[in-house]
Amino acid sequence: MSAMKLSNEEAAVSRFHCEMKTERKGARARAPDERPGTFVDGVRWRLSRPRRGSSASLGHVSVRPEAREEGGAHGLPERAAFGDLVATSASARASFDRMACAAACHATVLLEGETGTGKSRAALAIHRAGTRASAPFLVVDCGALPANLLESELFGHEKGAFTGAIQRRVGAFEEADGGTIFLDEIGELPAELQPKLLRVLENREIRRLGSNTHQAVNVRVIAATHRDLRAEVEAGRFRADLYFRLAVVGIPLPALRERPEDIPLIAERILVGLGATPEQLASLTAPEFLAQLQHAAWPGNVRELRNHLERCLVFQSALPPAMSASGVMAPAPRAVDASLTYAESRRRALEEFERDYVEALLKLHGGKVSRAAAAADMDRVYLYRLLRRHGLRS
Repeated sequence: MSAMKLSNEEAAVSRFHCEMKTERKGARARAPDERPGTFVDGVRWRLSRPRRGSSASLGHVSVRPEAREEGGAHGLPERAAFGDLVATSASARASFDRMACAAACHATVLLEGETGTGKSRAALAIHRAGTRASAPFLVVDCGALPANLLESELFGHEKGAFTGAIQRRVGAFEEADGGTIFLDEIGELPAELQPKLLRVLENREIRRLGSNTHQAVNVRVIAATHRDLRAEVEAGRFRADLYFRLAVVGIPLPALRERPEDIPLIAERILVGLGATPEQLASLTAPEFLAQLQHAAWPGNVRELRNHLERCLVFQSALPPAMSASGVMAPAPRAVDASLTYAESRRRALEEFERDYVEALLKLHGGKVSRAAAAADMDRVYLYRLLRRHGLRS
């Protein structure tokens, strides 16, 4: 949809007042809560579908949004694969098209999507499709380390900079010079490090801990988060200037439940990658089994689908997707409290999912954190952090 500029004098309009997105059924207008003075065709909006020619009122400002076609014919890109990612749905193919555009430039990219949607694979695919493909690609999980260690991990330190700094250390930004640095879970970046990262993005230079000199770096930054960073900015937990500096090229990755038509293609790609035999491939891509997969919720998205298919290979059987890893029926979905804002409801749901998942994961692997982290394809330090966050381990 077309962008809108509002005057600074319009006090009734906040920084993230509302948004419009294009979907299969047309445009959808959404406001995070009951914003004052926000109407579509004279009716106060919270979640509405504007028609062609609709007029939107934001406080005393009146706008008429218009659709703008992007990509191939009828606004849909032709691309059905990007790197290791495959899809046939319009939403995923639109994301692939944005990734291709991002790969052709050096702008900072922000990948947004739920846990397990493939943000890490998307970041690597963008790097490999660009001019920096032969240069380093470094990954830093911003949620896996405490602030003091994360700062050293990112920017490095000099000998004696702090207790235990027995030698000089080169940080990820220096090590990735000429290439790409992938900042995973950027929404977990501690508040005290946010202005320091902002300065690096603006000035393209870093300063090691314990040093008084700055060093120029030539690094392409790709960040990813499962959080709604705009909501985090509104809540004061994430800097607005850092958000805008990161989201030069914003790329949303749709959840798997929003694109069930992609499951057959994704499942086949996963099974081939897992080394399935022709007989196993035929069994696990049978129409009736794929229909079961397409009707499942997949809260863990593609990662959960991969784990389920790997489990099917282990047990030599097309297990129903409703069965959990322990072999019992998965619990029924929780009730949704529609009185909450979308951002708050989503935050609570993610927290509940995280707690339930890590609790079941640890139980499945006999309390062995290293084994559980390896099975979940998760950094062991990050799993410890989740356990402490949810009071599951002291």
